[in-house]
Amino acid sequence: MTLVDRPLIQYAIDEAREAGIKEFIFVTSRGKGALEDYFDHTPQLEQELRKKGKTELLKTLKATNMDSGAIAYIRQHKALGLGHAVACAQRLIANEPFAVILPDDVIAGEQGCLKQMVDAYNETGGCMVAAMEVPPEKASSYGVLDVKEDMGALVSVKGMVEKPKANEAPSNLAVIGRYILTPDVLRNLNKQESGAGGEIQLTDAIAKEIEMERNVYGFRFKGQRYDCGSKAGFLQATVAFALARDDLRDELEMYLEEMLAARRAAQ
Repeated sequence: MTLVDRPLIQYAIDEAREAGIKEFIFVTSRGKGALEDYFDHTPQLEQELRKKGKTELLKTLKATNMDSGAIAYIRQHKALGLGHAVACAQRLIANEPFAVILPDDVIAGEQGCLKQMVDAYNETGGCMVAAMEVPPEKASSYGVLDVKEDMGALVSVKGMVEKPKANEAPSNLAVIGRYILTPDVLRNLNKQESGAGGEIQLTDAIAKEIEMERNVYGFRFKGQRYDCGSKAGFLQATVAFALARDDLRDELEMYLEEMLAARRAAQ
């Protein structure tokens, strides 16, 4: 899916690179071969753009290239949940801390969400999840944090509940698609039974760390999150990211103002 003029996966890669990450694992499924092609080098196209003097397009194209050995692809043969998808990569992750990005959560900010988290993680260690306040009636759509201590940007977590009923949510602080996790979470996933929705939930494996008295933190990031997994969220992100572009802002603003004026007049 393309947001303005770049696929969502490119935004995720750019955010990870800003955070200092240099090795990437994509957990994919059948029919996703275009993903591998997207990050491959295209010498003929690069040569053609160079000949025609299209330096900006060439720069954009080169930003998608990945060095040999920096990227690996793992197939998830059955859609058994986010926890199962992460567990599919455990042999490549081995015994190192790792980050997880869900590309349909796009976060706009002066500094990338994952970079903010890495900076905080360097001070705390443990496991860390991105978090944001949501309306209480929407808590049932998220994993929700049970807060032990609120320290501002950081919260210490004493429990996590996946998609609780609105009246049973321990807070309105929801987990968003950015995680920094220890290898212990992978070991928990190996023993994890199906949770909400009959899937292997990553939230449950992180909650197991709390039970074992290991530190888990929520991190309130600075930035605006867009849920590009929903139609409304994807449209909102498209408008917001286009308005942030110098080459698109004026024309789009004029169009939106004209459209809204026409709508008001019709009412």
